[in-house]
Amino acid sequence: MALEVPKVTYSGKVREITLGSGDKSFTIGGESAYPFYLFEGEMPQKPRIALEVLDTVSDDFPQALKDVFGDALNDPVEWAKKCVEFGADAVCLRLVSIDPNTDDTSADDAAALVKKVADAVDVPLIVWGCTNEPKDGEVLRKVAETIDDKSIIIGPVAEGNYKTIGAGAIAYGHTVVASTPIDVNLAKQLNILLEQLGVPDDKIIIDPTTGSLGYGLEYCFSVMERDRMAALTQGDDKLAYPIINMVGFETWKVKESKVSAEEMPELGDAKSRGILMETMTATICLMAGSDLLVLRHPESLKLAREMIDELTN
Repeated sequence: MALEVPKVTYSGKVREITLGSGDKSFTIGGESAYPFYLFEGEMPQKPRIALEVLDTVSDDFPQALKDVFGDALNDPVEWAKKCVEFGADAVCLRLVSIDPNTDDTSADDAAALVKKVADAVDVPLIVWGCTNEPKDGEVLRKVAETIDDKSIIIGPVAEGNYKTIGAGAIAYGHTVVASTPIDVNLAKQLNILLEQLGVPDDKIIIDPTTGSLGYGLEYCFSVMERDRMAALTQGDDKLAYPIINMVGFETWKVKESKVSAEEMPELGDAKSRGILMETMTATICLMAGSDLLVLRHPESLKLAREMIDELTN
């Protein structure tokens, strides 16, 4: 008697969204089954990987990242170029300095930097704010206006600033990242608000908020799982959007990734430890349904991409 593998019936499908402009643009989403369940449905687009660039680097920035990027850390344009050289599908520029509690960089200055980076790379560009909703609203709206010759991805868009950022995205054809704090209902509600505002449904990505390995990753995984279950098995089109995970930011700020081997020799080599923390977090996010990972170390990118290729080929 032949073994019949039980299969789930899916009534929904994740939307496909094209990111960027020109020859290096790519499409994410399109899944009609759970992540990598190719025996039950289709996964027409492989998950993609971006590398992150910061507009300013703090003194406690991990040594493993300083070693690999060197002097480019002092110049976001050169840093972004190196990310492309390392094989990143996209570049994510994080505007750390716009935070009112730090440098409080103006919207004009931030937009001018984004323009330089956008002109320097030919891959899709993600522009990420500081998570201060009023300041992000001001800066990302200006960024949307300044980059009017190509399509970029801007976020995080939250309930407190979705009208300001969303209007800019609509006017200039950009994609927005709807960001909510690890909650399925909040994610759905923000997507509804963006749709009602007029943001096209092929211009929205979900950011469920990412927890690092050992720092809330289990909760993040379960919420992403529920997002996908609602979209695929319940046909909830308000959650049928591709998912982005800001893995690098979360994993390289935790103690286990930053502390030196001299300070805590029991944790082993600091460089290997940080890369493994990042790669393991990325892997788990992929298993939960991530379509776009934002990492920091090129070696993590290499390892995560090998796993994606192995599972999809």
